[in-house]
Amino acid sequence: MNNPGQASLTGLPIVYYHAISNRPHAASHAPPGCARDERHEKVPILMHLHESSFAASTPRLPRGLTAAALSVLALSISVVAQALQVTGLQMPRSFLADPSGEQYFISNVNGDPGVKDNNGFITKLDSAGKLVKLQFIQGGDGETVLHAPQGMAIVNQVLYVADLDALRGFDKTTGQPVVTVSFARFSNAPTGETTALADVAHDGHGLLYASDPHADTIYRIDTTREHSVSVLVRNAALAGPRGLALHPKTGRLIVVSWNKGKILEVSGDGVITELVSNSFFSSRFDNLDGVDFDSFGNMYVSDSTAGKVWRMRPDHKFDVIAEFLPSPADIGVDRKNHLILVPYQDGNAAEMNGLESPIKSDTKKRTFADYGYSFPKPGQERK
Repeated sequence: MNNPGQASLTGLPIVYYHAISNRPHAASHAPPGCARDERHEKVPILMHLHESSFAASTPRLPRGLTAAALSVLALSISVVAQALQVTGLQMPRSFLADPSGEQYFISNVNGDPGVKDNNGFITKLDSAGKLVKLQFIQGGDGETVLHAPQGMAIVNQVLYVADLDALRGFDKTTGQPVVTVSFARFSNAPTGETTALADVAHDGHGLLYASDPHADTIYRIDTTREHSVSVLVRNAALAGPRGLALHPKTGRLIVVSWNKGKILEVSGDGVITELVSNSFFSSRFDNLDGVDFDSFGNMYVSDSTAGKVWRMRPDHKFDVIAEFLPSPADIGVDRKNHLILVPYQDGNAAEMNGLESPIKSDTKKRTFADYGYSFPKPGQERK
């Protein structure tokens, strides 16, 4: 097997590591060339090229093309943008694209995920993925309360954040708190188990869904009725539900489980349908954390323990699109720009990268151009 820091075209995953300086965040995207005494950490760039992705007609690699040139391929997003790594984070849990296309948000636990220390914060990026403010929303800043923020969802102007036993809403432009929905009444006093929300998703029609893996529960919040809360389903079959997403075609809630590596569908009346699960003969997943869909109907799930991001196509075929990742948490997909957003919980970093172009027919294979890289024609200088 190849060294993870090297690139090849053998059908194995390509994981290109980009050196990130440990300087302050504002300087972390500076061009290469740092002082000798600076330390760096390796941040993996999402990339997975399958042997079947390239046709026999794929342009022949020019003599001397090395990993340096392949790194350009790995760094491509769509056609012109570059892969972007955000460093300086503190236990990032969720990475969310604003449906408006104006900005991105990353939640940071910044401490013990089970403690109410009012120390969590939300990082804000602009539409180009550049840092706007590392601590755009900061627990303890004025009237802001934010302990251990995890999953997020946006409804119109409000950014909702799952925070232990509360769902907190903030103005996505100003960062000011606008609503707090308490789940404390659902805690189990006799056992001492408190509610700990992991993710939140919006159905596009005023309803929010929140997951509680400890209680095997999915809650429903009606934003049109003063954020009234009800239990959609409480069932051990949920097996520690974490990531939530709404299927773009059926509108049903998709849930991924932490405890048993399941992918489930939950109807509006709480009926659970098992879509994918491990079996005695196949243990594909370890601990699933995040889930989202792209505009083509492909589902993406992150396996935190295995360090993988999987794609499930509409025909239910699975591919590993990235691996050797440091605890990928609650991933997101920017459907407008066809980007995947991955927070690395244990790496204190996050990354946005382009998703590969889909095959348009069984006879048309992918080429390097599908990944945003083109070769100059013979005798033509690259501009």
